[in-house]
Amino acid sequence: MTTTSPVTAVSADIAGRPGTIRNRVLWTLQILLGLFFVIASGGPKLVIPNALADNAPENLTIPFALLVFIGLVEVAGGIGLLVPRLAAFAAVGLSVLTVLAAGTQAFLAGEPAMAIFPLVLAVVFAWIAYERRADLVALRDSLSR
Repeated sequence: MTTTSPVTAVSADIAGRPGTIRNRVLWTLQILLGLFFVIASGGPKLVIPNALADNAPENLTIPFALLVFIGLVEVAGGIGLLVPRLAAFAAVGLSVLTVLAAGTQAFLAGEPAMAIFPLVLAVVFAWIAYERRADLVALRDSLSR
């Protein structure tokens, strides 16, 4: 008969690794948001950028090349969320990207109400990065060798 002590659970939490349920919630969010950024957000900016710029006048406030660059960053971030070793790094990058998107919506596009969704996403990405911080430290350490 094997038993686990509460000390083991506490030491795992101190190490920065999320628990089983929290890990499943994180992976569910990472998969859904990763697919969203690859398929629905970044993908159209790369596949049909001319039609996107023609049909969405708020995208005309930024240069066309920047729109394509943002699409590349969104697709890379979405793929990064699906790779375990890169998930924390991708979450940090997407958090910054969504804060900048909120600023663009609020100040350049003149639609401050549209900035709420990117800010909520920024908070979710910051939480994912925080929970995956052990992977972020491990990636930093492996790159510094």
